Amino acid sequence: MLVHSLPVEPQPAPCVSVGAPPVGRHLGAYVLGYGGFRSGTGAAVNHRVLPVAAATIVIDVEGHGAVVTGPRQRATIAAQRWGCGVTVGLTPAGVRAVLGMPMGELAETIVAFDESGLVERLAESTGWGRRFAILDGWVTRKLGEARHSIDPRITAAWKQLQRPHSAGVDVVADGLGVRRRWLEQGFRHQVGIPPGTVARIARFQRGAGMLAGDVALGQAAVECGYADQPHLTREVRAMSGCTPAELRRHLHLAQSFKTPARTPA
Repeated sequence: MLVHSLPVEPQPAPCVSVGAPPVGRHLGAYVLGYGGFRSGTGAAVNHRVLPVAAATIVIDVEGHGAVVTGPRQRATIAAQRWGCGVTVGLTPAGVRAVLGMPMGELAETIVAFDESGLVERLAESTGWGRRFAILDGWVTRKLGEARHSIDPRITAAWKQLQRPHSAGVDVVADGLGVRRRWLEQGFRHQVGIPPGTVARIARFQRGAGMLAGDVALGQAAVECGYADQPHLTREVRAMSGCTPAELRRHLHLAQSFKTPARTPA
């Protein structure tokens, strides 16, 4: 479970959250998944963007704009507001191929997303499945036009460091036949955050997923690899700006649905 953002203020009704993987198997190296969202009232609201080790395109289909949020180590309040729309999670390879830039250039930023044709098609469509199919087609087309790629060892390290109980940066680097220094330099450019921080963010995200599921703090700390419950509490506060209890309350305002049926784009 990847928690990208949460409304800053409590909502009078649960938010709607829908997720789906890309259809084409070849897209898995570039797209983490698609999401559909609607605020509790449907109105555009301010969001707290949580730490993630990926980039996310957020498109409000009701005319409130579109942005790309880059990887980040700490939560931030987005200046833009959104209420109903779709998201596309991109890997470092996906950012390079689809957006034509290294993901490192997006680190700790939120920038405008300018694809008017895509935004208009999504706004004119109804149903999450239909919109996700449109995104599938758009990503596939962008990959066909791509002129740049990244070193596969960077992608491999980025994936390995996010696995539960990762062996650590030095072990990952040794396994890929590279030096730690080389890996750190590659991450600075192609990922935007250090290798060790990628693992830290992944641990925070696993903890957030457990908090959403009513797991006790002590159990979440053990299962996520924190030294103890106070360690988890300190990390949650440092990375999200919330206490674990506050983060749990925000997460409980999200209501998830099953993956919708797809329709052709």
